[in-house]
Amino acid sequence: MIRALYTSATGMNAQQTNIDVISHNLANVNTTGYKSGRAEFQDLIYQQVVEPGARTSDTTQNPTGIQVGLGVKTSSIQKVFIQGDLKNTDRSLDVAIEGEGFFKVQLPNGDSAYTRTGSFKLDKDGKIVTAEGYELDPSMTVPNDVTSISISSDGIVSVTQPGSTSLTDLGQLTAVRFPNQAGLKAMGKNLYLETEASGAPVEGLFYQDGFGALNQGFLETSNVSVVEQVVNMITAQRAYEASSKGITTSDEMINLALQMKR
Repeated sequence: MIRALYTSATGMNAQQTNIDVISHNLANVNTTGYKSGRAEFQDLIYQQVVEPGARTSDTTQNPTGIQVGLGVKTSSIQKVFIQGDLKNTDRSLDVAIEGEGFFKVQLPNGDSAYTRTGSFKLDKDGKIVTAEGYELDPSMTVPNDVTSISISSDGIVSVTQPGSTSLTDLGQLTAVRFPNQAGLKAMGKNLYLETEASGAPVEGLFYQDGFGALNQGFLETSNVSVVEQVVNMITAQRAYEASSKGITTSDEMINLALQMKR
């Protein structure tokens, strides 16, 4: 009975983590380029009361044994990098990736970060930056007299200037992917960092070699499904309640055992 108390507590802790992940997903349902998380669990060690295959006589053995589980723990919180819907904005510096790949940006300390959020801006010097002011890598500067900005599906950034009908190329956006993108470290601000688990970044060109195509004037919305998350929340809530019932039931059984002395 004491064992059941601690086992039920692990279930409550696991479902609390599950609710935390679901709440974070729902909070970011309108975050551009957000990728939902999913809590995953595994059972804890087992107390081997009777080993499977233990001898029950000279000629027979126990086919299953007696193994009492000691609960559950959170094994990982998996980022789900499925494609989000594309939303039309008609803004020239809004760019959505349709398919695989990340944009590469440079942090103030010189490190590289990666994002799916293509809501770019111009800073005071005309450089293309993220909402936090982080420069794209490679860096590009837009002249202050341009009449239009064009971004092709393979990432070529071009501008039109007064008195000219031809496009002037400024550069090409770099596409990046990872052997294990679920191993990236989320640092907030829609940015990810390389880790040993993610593997080294592989750079290439958009719309080539398996990379996705760019869509100018669109943004990739969050891939969170509100209905799915609400259903998951209800399931987690009921699992939490069921684990709490295990604690109260164990407590009642202990109380009955104590009352037998009276």
